[in-house]
Amino acid sequence: MKGSVAYQSIQKRGLHIGLLPEMAAAVNPSTPIFLDHDLDVLPEAGRRLTVAQYADHVDDLAGRLWAAGVRPGERVVIYKTANADHWMLAAAVSRIGAVVVNLSPALDAKTVTVLLERVDQPTLLTDGTKFDALADVPLADLTRRVITSAFDRPGAISLAELAGAPRVKPVVRPIDEAAVITHTSGTTGIPKLVVHTPRTQGIRLLPQWRLLSLMRKRETVAINVPFVHSRMVAAMSLALLKEYPVLLMRETAPAEVAEQFLKHRPGFVEALPNSLMEWEGLAEDPRAPFGSVKVFSSTFDAIHPATMSKLLKASDRRGALFFQIYGQSEVGPAVGRAYFRHSAHKANGRCVGWAMPMGAAKVRVVSRDGHTPSETNPGFIEVAWDGLAKTYFAEQDRYDTNRNGDWWRTGDVGYRTRFGCLHMLDREVDMIPGVRSSLEVEDTVLAKLPELSELVVVQGPDSEAVPVICTHGDQPLDRTRWRAAVADFPQLADPIQIPEAELPRTATLKVQRLALADRLKDQLKNRA
Repeated sequence: MKGSVAYQSIQKRGLHIGLLPEMAAAVNPSTPIFLDHDLDVLPEAGRRLTVAQYADHVDDLAGRLWAAGVRPGERVVIYKTANADHWMLAAAVSRIGAVVVNLSPALDAKTVTVLLERVDQPTLLTDGTKFDALADVPLADLTRRVITSAFDRPGAISLAELAGAPRVKPVVRPIDEAAVITHTSGTTGIPKLVVHTPRTQGIRLLPQWRLLSLMRKRETVAINVPFVHSRMVAAMSLALLKEYPVLLMRETAPAEVAEQFLKHRPGFVEALPNSLMEWEGLAEDPRAPFGSVKVFSSTFDAIHPATMSKLLKASDRRGALFFQIYGQSEVGPAVGRAYFRHSAHKANGRCVGWAMPMGAAKVRVVSRDGHTPSETNPGFIEVAWDGLAKTYFAEQDRYDTNRNGDWWRTGDVGYRTRFGCLHMLDREVDMIPGVRSSLEVEDTVLAKLPELSELVVVQGPDSEAVPVICTHGDQPLDRTRWRAAVADFPQLADPIQIPEAELPRTATLKVQRLALADRLKDQLKNRA
């Protein structure tokens, strides 16, 4: 089975992640998968696997889960320490027809408790570390059973003790029923549980399949995104079906990233925007860890033009590009655009792109006040296509408030230019009176002040625009340089400097702006 044939099969029958490793092994069993860490569930497996070995491990784990009592249609919450075995375990759960519910290891016990209650008596697949973190949670009341993938604990079923369990035949979920459930970033409270079906997951591959076609030879794809995220489903699926060697990364420290890139020389890199910002300093590394990269890609959040420019200039590849996709868990990839080495620094960071190739999502901007959306009067950004998530689990009413027929309201505001480019200015909940776009301010100032590692503009208690800044090494801010950099933004209040470690972030490293503003509320009032 060739990759293109497997892809066509997915478009007809949907994407079933439990079958994907086996399909990829049928395409090319020797395709390598590299890891920058050991698998907790299979520590003896090592850090280099073939796709055939990977598929066999998934089949093995599926048999163990069946022996533990998991059956088709059950919901299995996976909440464990960050590790590439999370995706392997998710595939194993899917392979026996159960519904995967991915929870980020960054979630605290209180949030996990709420989500376990919402999912209604799931099996919990965890490890000893996260089991201990849930010590005060009544797991016996909230779950059907608890299974540990590593570091076993009393009272939980051990996958290690089920080694050698009989293999079982795969069970395929109906194409329009829940298959994988992920959660939103939780920037405004308890995350919502987003339901993905085999059909919606398969449809989302279409525009990205065409993007990967830009790579004319099989090069290593480095993936450094949360293993629990819906993006991971697409990233792994596309790389495996395209027969690309994969480097699955957990570590984000620049020194470790440099070593991995120098060892594996990836041609394609997918990572979180904030991780890419953290890696900017590697552009000056004389060993050129980014030298082999032809395509950088990011999907989770807006990324600053200055960051893209630094990364692209650090590549030695002719025609290197940075491809940004605008979307969210509920809609998948909506629009996208490419940035190039000699122009990225001049790009308008608010221009997130154009409609993707034929068969992808449709996007429109709807008026908020009866007037035509424009740069000065942004409207609601809405997306329509068959790749929209099916619902929010156990929150249908909440889902319905954002859905209008075929159209999904993203919660972002923006406008379209006469050339069709979508400009995303802000989240609706983050809009500040008198500020056209907080994100635009951040793009502009960060480009002028390389000493800043982060800048977030939040709304103060009197509706003022307050810049919260972090510097590299937490060095004191040069106020003279600051005043010069913000001269075009007189509406900004005086900045507040905090250590970057104190920024509240989501699992995908987005800054929780409302939480940050709330945390600084007393400090802002006292300053006034």
